[in-house]
Amino acid sequence: MPTLDTPFASLELQRQPHQANEPLQAFDAADEYLLGHLHEQGIEAGSRVLLLNDNFGALACSLDGHCQVTSSGDSHLGFLALQKNLASNGLSGDTVTFLPSCETPQGPFDWVLIRVPKTLALLEEQLIRLHGQLAPNARVVAGAMIKHLPRAAGDLLEQYIGPVQASLAVKKARLLVATPETKAAPDSPYPTRYRLDKPALELVNHANVFCRDGLDIGTRAFLPHLPRHLGRVRVADLGCGNGVLGIAYALGSPQAELTLVDESYMAVQSAQENWRAALGNRPVTIRAGDGLAEQPADSLDLVLCNPPFHQQQVVGDFLAWRMFQQARAALVTGGELWIVGNRHLGYHAKLGRLFRGVEQVAANPKFVVLRARK
Repeated sequence: MPTLDTPFASLELQRQPHQANEPLQAFDAADEYLLGHLHEQGIEAGSRVLLLNDNFGALACSLDGHCQVTSSGDSHLGFLALQKNLASNGLSGDTVTFLPSCETPQGPFDWVLIRVPKTLALLEEQLIRLHGQLAPNARVVAGAMIKHLPRAAGDLLEQYIGPVQASLAVKKARLLVATPETKAAPDSPYPTRYRLDKPALELVNHANVFCRDGLDIGTRAFLPHLPRHLGRVRVADLGCGNGVLGIAYALGSPQAELTLVDESYMAVQSAQENWRAALGNRPVTIRAGDGLAEQPADSLDLVLCNPPFHQQQVVGDFLAWRMFQQARAALVTGGELWIVGNRHLGYHAKLGRLFRGVEQVAANPKFVVLRARK
């Protein structure tokens, strides 16, 4: 297992979800650069450090015991990685607190270390929430691999924090050092909202929600073909995003018992607000989770899923395959998994390895809707 060696610690770290023969590391040169910069500048034991988007806990684990750390991010898998990496390295975690991105960190903070996220709207919302949370002479430093560092990230830092100085590149990583200035309290453009005609809904979307400005084309292809049930069926919207699939299904199946789950805290927050707006106090379970890993076996009759094809900047079908496996374990015999996917991903063949029957429900030139029966 690769080791992260920095002036603060030597650590063995794993990504989440863990897979055998993992080809990717749980840290990169941007983590090393941020920690090296922090050490060079000097940090006192009582300093309060805010970490934003510490993907798998590399920064928090390194700083545990050296300062007071608040780690805030939008990934529940990232939170699980932090917990597991603290434990596997024999760290107490007593000086580390995790805060979901749907909550505002409470300063004042002496240092803010930022891993620039894939979604710049998330970065913007995080920078907006820093207003009034910085200590005098606080330092704000963002880091990323150069190939994942858009110019707009520096523009956002300058807009909401202050002048930005870009570092030299080190091992294909770069830092953006922002000098805080006194600025008027900013207005956040988030959450966004958009309307649907069928079903008639207005949907709230917090900053890190996929396709927050309009319905994604995969879900658009799926919605007209959702099944309807009159009985008390148990249904999960797996990777629910803003909750649109689960809500649309619930509107057509008034006795169904719904569970909506996503690994993004902002998605869960959006789904909760959208469910209340559309369905009032109708009972529902909406939670952040590692897919259906916590769902009891044989406890669902139907799973709806528009699976993701990336984790942060990494593209692939590993997460989708894992979700299909989780769905099979959670479904009763005869239960069904309904998905939408790009034609070229070959989900029909993949599902055929797990389920006894796979049928194409609908198709267009880009997407297919599939039904797999356990």
